Amino acid sequence: MSVAKILDEILHPKSVAVVGASGSQRSWGYSYTTHLLEYGFRGNIYPVNPRYPEILGLKAYPSLLDIPGTVDYVISCVPSNLVLGMLEECGQKQVKGVHLYTARFSETGRKDAADLEQEVLNKARRLGIRLIGPNCMGVYHPGHGMSFGYNLPTESGPVGMLSQTGGGASGFVRLAGKRGVRFSKVISYGNALDFSESDYLEYFMHDPETRVIAVYVEGVRDGLGFFNTLRKAAGEKPVIVIKGGRGEAGTRAVASHTASLAGSMKAWQAMVVQAGAIPAKNFEEMTDLAVSFCFLPPVLGPGVGIAGGGGGPSVLSADECEEVGLEVVPLPPEIRKTLRDNGVQIWDWVSNPVDVSIIGGFGFSDLDMLRLMGSNEKYHILIGLINEGVMLTLSRPEGAEMRLKGAVEGYRQLKEEVGKPLLAVIGDDGSGIDEYGNFSGKIVSQARTDLIAAGIPFYPTIGRAARAVRKVLDYYLKKARQPETGL
Repeated sequence: MSVAKILDEILHPKSVAVVGASGSQRSWGYSYTTHLLEYGFRGNIYPVNPRYPEILGLKAYPSLLDIPGTVDYVISCVPSNLVLGMLEECGQKQVKGVHLYTARFSETGRKDAADLEQEVLNKARRLGIRLIGPNCMGVYHPGHGMSFGYNLPTESGPVGMLSQTGGGASGFVRLAGKRGVRFSKVISYGNALDFSESDYLEYFMHDPETRVIAVYVEGVRDGLGFFNTLRKAAGEKPVIVIKGGRGEAGTRAVASHTASLAGSMKAWQAMVVQAGAIPAKNFEEMTDLAVSFCFLPPVLGPGVGIAGGGGGPSVLSADECEEVGLEVVPLPPEIRKTLRDNGVQIWDWVSNPVDVSIIGGFGFSDLDMLRLMGSNEKYHILIGLINEGVMLTLSRPEGAEMRLKGAVEGYRQLKEEVGKPLLAVIGDDGSGIDEYGNFSGKIVSQARTDLIAAGIPFYPTIGRAARAVRKVLDYYLKKARQPETGL
């Protein structure tokens, strides 16, 4: 059976046992049991702890061997010195997969801990058990009712993630979730004792529920093998990659985090680009890229039309787009003629980016300008600057709310009409705790929610929007050349 099929079977268990489950809310055994209940796991849930007759309303069992039914998957929350005995019971119960949340193995740098980790691997192999981890958060699979965190989205979506960091993975899910991204599965794999990063990548490459792959990696076990798998995966789906441990301090942190060897950053960057994957510096950029791939149609050219900002924002928008290699296309004669025919007296002055403050008096809005550019073949990308700050400054709260709602509805209609990549820039409200719940925060948040519902990606700054869409364009251009380059 292929690694992808083995993982698919493990990730769809019909029964889960939490060994080290607890009634104490401060324990991870409590949390993992809670997640199975709150996220709606449909199979049997078996808390295992000899000190409790019942945990969270579920019958608790002294050991795995006391469970009457079959157990497909085990979440281990016991100390490292108890793992070998637990695996022995897993073998007798014919458990298929074990997630070792358990840590303090090779990542400690201690020889005895590293030796124990190898004993764990050898025993699991003898018993035919596959391991996720150790030292990891495990699996977030919302469609199957599995999670490693509170308040993560319960809906499924097209992004799959493999991550050596558990905290980073849950942080990314929350960060991207606020922008409308939803996930097929997220696998935090820690020390990668059994399945390697290449195995997880191959799984997501074949997973029909995954359309975009996100990768956070600190070090790889087999560099050539990872490159070959990454190359194949990037030929099928967008693969966004963050490398942790880029500098000296990061390299030291990697060694103590997951016992990985960081390797040369220059060699790593060259490998990612050569494989056809998309590098990201941090989780914010990974979020921007995931949002872009989830919500945008293929980006097929660099010509960009921008409208909505005032004078200063328009100038900066042009600068930031050009700095990443996008082309801020001047208004062609046919658009200028349309402006003149519609009574815009400054038809020869208006430029791209469109300063909406100078055309508003002629009955033309930023949406009208985006529509004109969207219907012209020279423009491949449309960026709208919603400029919520001006709306909130110039209007009473109820007026600003109506303007924002009208803007989002206009963007929704524009997206359907032009069929080209359409991006919106709308800032975070940025309220401090003393202003929590103020009206401006509420209406900007609602506008962002409405953009998500309309399927329109949004970004907090024009610079982040431009950098993301440039990398998306590069991906599609490279993919179009695949037959020639062999990527």
